[in-house]
Amino acid sequence: MFRPLLSLRGLGLIASSVLAFLSAFLSLSPARAELTIEISGAGANRIPITIADFGGDFGSARAVTSVVRGDLERSGVFRLIDAAGLPLTETASPRFEAWKNLGADALAVGSVRPGGGRLEARFQLYDIARQTPLGGEALTTSSNMLRAAGHRIADFIYEKLTGEPGVFATRIAYVVKSGAARYELHIADADGQNAQAALISREPIISPTWSPDGSRLAYVSFENKKPIIYVHSLVNGRRVVIANFKGSNSAPAWSPDGRKLAVTLSKDGGSQIYLINADGSGVQRLSTGSSINTEACFAPDGQTLYFTSDRGGSPQIYSTSLGSGEVRRITFEGSYNVSPRISPDGRTMAFVTRNESTFRLAVMDLASHQVQVLTDSGKDESPSFAPNNRMILIATEIGGRGVLSAVSVDGRFKQRLSIPAGDVREPAWGPYRR
Repeated sequence: MFRPLLSLRGLGLIASSVLAFLSAFLSLSPARAELTIEISGAGANRIPITIADFGGDFGSARAVTSVVRGDLERSGVFRLIDAAGLPLTETASPRFEAWKNLGADALAVGSVRPGGGRLEARFQLYDIARQTPLGGEALTTSSNMLRAAGHRIADFIYEKLTGEPGVFATRIAYVVKSGAARYELHIADADGQNAQAALISREPIISPTWSPDGSRLAYVSFENKKPIIYVHSLVNGRRVVIANFKGSNSAPAWSPDGRKLAVTLSKDGGSQIYLINADGSGVQRLSTGSSINTEACFAPDGQTLYFTSDRGGSPQIYSTSLGSGEVRRITFEGSYNVSPRISPDGRTMAFVTRNESTFRLAVMDLASHQVQVLTDSGKDESPSFAPNNRMILIATEIGGRGVLSAVSVDGRFKQRLSIPAGDVREPAWGPYRR
């Protein structure tokens, strides 16, 4: 969040006291705790669906069925109809009238069976009203990849019934602070499970952001007694420093093609926005003047940057064209609007707005410039869109403890993700996995 006197998200003034760096893992290691999810609200006109207990190998089938049900229920789009605990495989002929009488519009059936040293998950989705199949797949998996298979099945069902891609197989990144000085950068499934630590430090880690292909994270670490921007490969665990200039190096944001990042540097005095290649070369200054310019993010076209600036006297959001350099003010309501993030389809901007002493998540329709405040919490920050545009992940504070919240773009559906033993901050929703 933009704070003129405090370095957190974009300004990154050097901390007055820091502790020694603890360790950076060269490969992901299991995290000590996983996120738990609480759901409030519900989407309008939820689709009633039955996920029958999958057949085949009991333990494996139960694991996959549980993941599929959990994903669809947490989406806020579906209402699960009890399957009465009866297994129903993809080879069975459904009794459509019976499922219709239970109120289901759709039915998913399947099985998980061993074969060739691996496991094969098969499923079929049916339209109950039309009594017709909507499609299915056969997935080759293994015992330690059953959750991934369940996420893929849930994504298939979601897309077939909504017309939009699902995001259950995506990942999220976030930072957990536990104790007086332990910071962990975690990578987890979108449901908060299967969490692994990519970095552990005694110093703050902030502003993680995913490369467009999901193979790398850029973030700011204070491990060397100042804010430095790293790019961290999730494939081999290797890190490279891309910005370690005099002063503050902060607020990395990837270009849509993954070749460049927009960053905030104070190497020439003040906080200004620069472009830099993903290997740290080719530094190019974009913003000018004496005002604070920070928190840049790219629009999907790769030619427009949105950013936070106090050039008008108070923090507001602006955009600039990389071609012409023309700058336009975007936010006008209220005296404090920061942390812009543009949806993957380029239609919506999420940001944080201050109302008196509260900081809340808001969205703007970029065509009409209409603004809607989505939350009633008081300390929201770090918005991040799901790759299908439907949800926004934020950090907030409940009872003095940092938690994450996923909010639908209409504000009707919310999920709270928390870890009992620590503060959770700095969320970033990853792209579709390729």
